[in-house]
Amino acid sequence: MFERVLIANRGEIAIRVMRTLRDRGISPVAIYSEADRHALHVRMADVAVCVGPEASAKSYLNMDAVLDAARRTGAQAIHPGYGFLSENATFARRVAEAGLTWIGPPPGAIEVMGDKLTARRTVEAAGVPVVPGLSEPVSDPDAALAFAREVGFPVMVKASAGGGGKGMRLVKRPEDFVGAVDAARREAAGAFGDDAVYVEKFIVEPHHVEIQVLCDDHGGAVWVGERECSAQRRHQKVVEECPSPFITEETRQAMGAVAVAAARACDYRGAGTVEFLVGGDQGFYFLEMNTRLQVEHPVTELVYGVDLVDEQLRIAAGQPMSVRQEALIPRGHAVECRLYAEDPDTYLPSPGRITGLEWPTGPGVRVDAGVDAHSTVPMSYDPMVAKLCTWGADRDQAIRRMHRALDETRVLGITTNRALHHRILKHPDFVAGRYDTGVLATPLPAARKPDGGWRDGLLAAAAIARHEEAVRGQRIREAQPGGPSGWRTAGRNRVLG
Repeated sequence: MFERVLIANRGEIAIRVMRTLRDRGISPVAIYSEADRHALHVRMADVAVCVGPEASAKSYLNMDAVLDAARRTGAQAIHPGYGFLSENATFARRVAEAGLTWIGPPPGAIEVMGDKLTARRTVEAAGVPVVPGLSEPVSDPDAALAFAREVGFPVMVKASAGGGGKGMRLVKRPEDFVGAVDAARREAAGAFGDDAVYVEKFIVEPHHVEIQVLCDDHGGAVWVGERECSAQRRHQKVVEECPSPFITEETRQAMGAVAVAAARACDYRGAGTVEFLVGGDQGFYFLEMNTRLQVEHPVTELVYGVDLVDEQLRIAAGQPMSVRQEALIPRGHAVECRLYAEDPDTYLPSPGRITGLEWPTGPGVRVDAGVDAHSTVPMSYDPMVAKLCTWGADRDQAIRRMHRALDETRVLGITTNRALHHRILKHPDFVAGRYDTGVLATPLPAARKPDGGWRDGLLAAAAIARHEEAVRGQRIREAQPGGPSGWRTAGRNRVLG
């Protein structure tokens, strides 16, 4: 096993990986941009290296700087988290060429699954069901329109590269088709540098259900349950749960077997997720494979008792995974809410300095946070500040605990989407467990603004606490002039350059 691992990421996922590294006695190394110099993940690492200015392209996406940070700190492996360089085959190869271990799948698997059309052809050859659609990029809009008429509207125009809802257009009428193709191409070119798009039949009232898989170098391949991810806004997941309240046990077992087949088809290694669209008739179709750890992985860990990051470390080190399919028995139910620094009504970002913070605790609550009471949320990066997760003996208890966790959450100085989650969890379709990806298409009731006195009281308390902390810090500095730095007091060898 490794002695030191660099985490090529920031925020809550960097901290999440650090915790498993420390559980194993492995020294974590952080990287940061100038905007993140005082970020929580920097303060929690044993060693931290600045990799560039605020812009991601010049810092977190700067392969040379990240590899140099690994060399300078003596890291033996790199964990990419999710986002940034996590699904970049070129970077995975460069990590190996530098004599380091890539804690992720082989570059070839990343390339196969990174292109949706290549992925589609690969899994289809392995017998995995796919949504009826074109297997080649659209080159002749008229021919593509003829295909769309054949399978029947509505259809989806989708970018071949990338994801996150970019380069996607739902087309309900033939007369809108050519314009949708042009718009999707422009957006795909701007987001991914590749304007290739293809066409798929749109599944009416679809559920977005994904299967967690693990594969090692010893012939082991398992699926670790499923996650329901249908509560989405603009193709972005907002609330996830495990297990899915919609699919049947028969569908669950069939999807698990198919997910393993898809992973084997690209010679996969490590942790990955195979995503499916499931129709109202329980028919399911391959959507894509994410060749990394998913944002929503905690709900799987809570229900199955598996540390997915630890399994990633085992597999990357050449060891067999610690889990076997017959032992993967779900226990209870888990829900995750993504807490964003954004207005719950307008969805506009709300960056800024946090002036007061309190996370929920108690039975069945897990918080994966990327900030604390001393943090600033920058404008330049994803606005997610934490993931609130709850576990219950059944779905009803997990949801009730989530309402409690949301009520106990206090983040002052910025606006969060906390109120939006309350509204989603109370939506009749969500409560019934029958919601699909259109559940948030209709605007929810506006958030009830908190009582002014309550907010003023919290702000006052936060201001007093910050003042007292500053006074204590000043007294310590006066009592120890020229004393050791806080980093050395903590016994940490920092690299801040």
